Amino acid sequence: MFSAVLQGTNRLRLCATSCWLLADARCYEVRFGMTTPSSTGTNLRVLLANRPKAEPRVEDFELLEAPIPDPRNNEVLVRTIYLSIDPYMRGRIRATKSYAAPVAIGEVMVGGIVGEVVESKSERFKVGDIVESRLGWQQYGIAQPDDLRMVYPELAPITTALGILGMPGQTAYFGLLDVGRPRPDETVLVSAASGAVGGVVGQIARLKGCRAIGIVGSAAKREYALSELGYEAVIDRTIDDVGAELSATCPDGVDVYFDNVGGHILDLVLDHINLHARIAICGMISEYNLPTPELAVRPTRTLLTRRARMQGLLVSDYADRADEALQQLGGWVRSGALKYREDVIEGLEHAPAALIRVLRGENFGKQLVKVGADPT
Repeated sequence: MFSAVLQGTNRLRLCATSCWLLADARCYEVRFGMTTPSSTGTNLRVLLANRPKAEPRVEDFELLEAPIPDPRNNEVLVRTIYLSIDPYMRGRIRATKSYAAPVAIGEVMVGGIVGEVVESKSERFKVGDIVESRLGWQQYGIAQPDDLRMVYPELAPITTALGILGMPGQTAYFGLLDVGRPRPDETVLVSAASGAVGGVVGQIARLKGCRAIGIVGSAAKREYALSELGYEAVIDRTIDDVGAELSATCPDGVDVYFDNVGGHILDLVLDHINLHARIAICGMISEYNLPTPELAVRPTRTLLTRRARMQGLLVSDYADRADEALQQLGGWVRSGALKYREDVIEGLEHAPAALIRVLRGENFGKQLVKVGADPT
């Protein structure tokens, strides 16, 4: 586990005292002891302490106890119940130019949460409402009404607002349908195919009449993708010859590739794309912790000769169409057409370890941290 070591008055430094794998990745949920405020009126937060040059360490973050903030006119105080852990967070602790500003040293780590309104000075929200927002790695946060989305526990478990009915689900929906533009009977290849995004992509591809082929990182994930998510074939990159398996499972080539990993897997896939193939670049998790970029063959010749299109994807570009995605995804979830899996760790103090776990590919399903009691 991890211990919190007192430093000064209110600062706590995270220290690794045993293995941070936390649990066997085959488990459906991973649960540990909860952290509670040390005294009434205390808000426990996780701050960025250092910018890692390679893989993040638990010591790159620190715990800080602060007073629970008071909402002012038209503001809402939210108690965090679940925190979302996502690969994009690695980019936010790097001081390089990107699509969003990096987290500053000493600042609360960014992240989406589902929480309960505990005090409201807005007419739009009342105490007890369950909401989704981006309040970061802390037990309590202040939000403006426009930055909150209502979550309805009677429609689906509230955790889904951070997964299949949240940012990952919308990323899969728009990334496949708008960027990938699959047509019936085409071959759709998905890397990280059992993950929070990839698992949804494969299922939507199947619902649209496509052949869904996946690439995963363990035998357990392969079995899950085949038996639960409905992939036609799944390659285990840890034991299979990926190039040879692509030839075997995609004999007629790849029409749509949904890329979550980048790296050498992308290089291998490019050898198998068809004329007018579409490649959606959602993530490059295999490259996030590299201290220096890898040298690789440029893809431009392949894109030219195959007249293929490679396009980056940010779900924020589709913010004005979020309701469209949520209505369709919600309908599929309620009908049983879409399945999902969650990997839950308890205790805000374990958020850094959870992020390390995600970046290593050791989580199994949507990674969440349970921060506080769930009243639903």
